[in-house]
Amino acid sequence: MSIKSKLSFYISILFTLLFGLVCVIIITLFSDFRKQEFEERLTEKALTSIKLLVEVKEVDNELLQIIDQNTINELYNEKTLIFNNEKKLLYSSLDDTKINWTENDLDYLKAKKSFFRKDGENEIFGLFYNEKDENYFVLISANDNYGKRKLNFLIFSLLGAYVLFIITSWIFTFYIVKKQFFPLTVFHRKIRDINDLNTFNQLELPIKGSNEINLLSNEFNHMMSRINDVYQKQREFTAQASHELRTPLARISAQLENQLQHTQQESYGLIKSMFADVEKLKELINSLLLLSKIDSHDSQNNETCRVDEAIYGSIEKLGDNYKSLKVNLEMDESVINNPNILVLKANPNLMEIAFGNLIKNAFLYSDNKSLNIVIRDIDNSLVIEFNNTGNELTEEEQSNLFQAFMRGKNGKGTDGLGLGLRIVHRILNTYNYKIEYRSKPHFNQFLLSF
Repeated sequence: MSIKSKLSFYISILFTLLFGLVCVIIITLFSDFRKQEFEERLTEKALTSIKLLVEVKEVDNELLQIIDQNTINELYNEKTLIFNNEKKLLYSSLDDTKINWTENDLDYLKAKKSFFRKDGENEIFGLFYNEKDENYFVLISANDNYGKRKLNFLIFSLLGAYVLFIITSWIFTFYIVKKQFFPLTVFHRKIRDINDLNTFNQLELPIKGSNEINLLSNEFNHMMSRINDVYQKQREFTAQASHELRTPLARISAQLENQLQHTQQESYGLIKSMFADVEKLKELINSLLLLSKIDSHDSQNNETCRVDEAIYGSIEKLGDNYKSLKVNLEMDESVINNPNILVLKANPNLMEIAFGNLIKNAFLYSDNKSLNIVIRDIDNSLVIEFNNTGNELTEEEQSNLFQAFMRGKNGKGTDGLGLGLRIVHRILNTYNYKIEYRSKPHFNQFLLSF
């Protein structure tokens, strides 16, 4: 999970828990308030009943029942019991609700003066009352239907608000975090697109300011500028050193070639070996110089190249050095009918070098010194196959195939520097073209996609 997703998730969870806690506190406080309010109503009812019965001489049992009957709707499922000091029932209201009580409850009332407890759906209030040295016990039970309905309404209202708040807060949090992290997403995308061909490009974010992401972008640009300066100096040194080495090597090569024509038979083999080593060294320097030029080549120009012409040119040049070279070139009918697909946006000389290296590689490592080139049109995209028969590469060798100076086990006894495929890869990468190696028993294929 990304930091953006984690932050959105944690903030949403925090808001959800906090609002849930607030809802629980509100419900708890209102529930306690309801109980306290109902207890006060029961207390008032109990005091009114006992005072009417004891202090008002004109009120007897029957009259008090009439009074209760006329006020019975004030409390839902109300039941009132009044006992004297001998715990004998003096008064019972008319309704059929029963109060679960024992003498221990009356003893507890005498000691504590009052109590309030829950009994099923009802709540019971007990009161100890003393009047003119006479003790009385009042038990009154009722159901706070009105208060409970208000509490239930509050619970359902808060539950609906909680669900709505969760949905809104999660959507809003993810949106805000995504919006705030958008410059970082752009920053990551631009960093991912950086390669050795565009290290000089500066990163520009869509949002300006002095926030941390912009500061990071500025520091990254400074770092890339310093790296690019070092890279440019290294590339310039490679180009200059390669160029300077070519002149003395050319002189040595010319002298050795001249010596071969006038040397005696016993020295001929030694001088020829020296001449071959010098030629190999010249090839190495030319390859390094070419890599340097590829790095500095502008891939954004409007140069175009015909693939078939570049391949024919490569075959012609290689044929002068490799007389036994056999190349079979095939084109799909769809390519022949649509010749415009053969035109690439690339430098003709570089593409000719790339094709030449692939042809030379297939020739040198083929068991029959021949190769097959197939040009196809797949979904309006140009694909070129370079196929040959011979020993295939191992998985480890395939993973390092396009690295400089890499040579496989099948290269023993074959001349080469391990730079040919590296040059091909760099040329194709310059124009965002793809190269892929495939193999099966005794078969090798390089697949180019344009």
